[in-house]
Amino acid sequence: MKKVGFIGMYDKTDLILNIAKILTTMRKKVIVVDATLAQKAKYVVPVINPTITYITDFEDIDVAVGFNDETEIKSYLSIAQKDDLPYDIMLIDVDNAEIIEKFDLTTTDTKNYFVTAFDLYSLKRGLEILSTLKTPMGLTKILFTKEILKEEDDYLNFLSLGYKIMWNEYRIYFPIENGDWSVLAENQRVAKIKFKKLSTQYKDSLIYIVSEILNDTSENQIRRAVKIIERGV
Repeated sequence: MKKVGFIGMYDKTDLILNIAKILTTMRKKVIVVDATLAQKAKYVVPVINPTITYITDFEDIDVAVGFNDETEIKSYLSIAQKDDLPYDIMLIDVDNAEIIEKFDLTTTDTKNYFVTAFDLYSLKRGLEILSTLKTPMGLTKILFTKEILKEEDDYLNFLSLGYKIMWNEYRIYFPIENGDWSVLAENQRVAKIKFKKLSTQYKDSLIYIVSEILNDTSENQIRRAVKIIERGV
């Protein structure tokens, strides 16, 4: 099972669910783990009887809320601790360093992303998580911004000087513009994952992330999956 961490204080729920939707459309078995303090998935993903910890199915995605590590998920699913979880990919939403360690996200075979916008709360609180890491970690930046500015990236690099992180040279950008956020808000209201009205840049960035997670899959295959989601098939 591949583990992918999405780290930071910026709201990552819709981003992760959209990535998971592409993966499940490509017939991957996916679990999304909301291990954040806020547990936004509890409010965005519909569930009949939410408890302190639970796993629910949403658009062919298993969504787990309230779990602190894999052992708790295995216990919930009545799986022996020595056995593997029945998923191809686990996407983990994280906003504290303790959970990074508990889910063992600092291993070299785990893909990790730092997700932020450039408002000071998202940026500085997100970096506060990384400041307490005990083990060095490689990270790819996912940046939500109106404009692609070198000054913003330089500022992020400056703030993170001395931390136990190794930034990948490339960055992934998502546009902050009303069209995309309106679509995401509507998706939440109707409890569906729809791509049809998302901007091309937003979808291209999703495709790029999925191509990194599935490093043995062609971009054309991923784009076909996105087209299927757009058609609502």
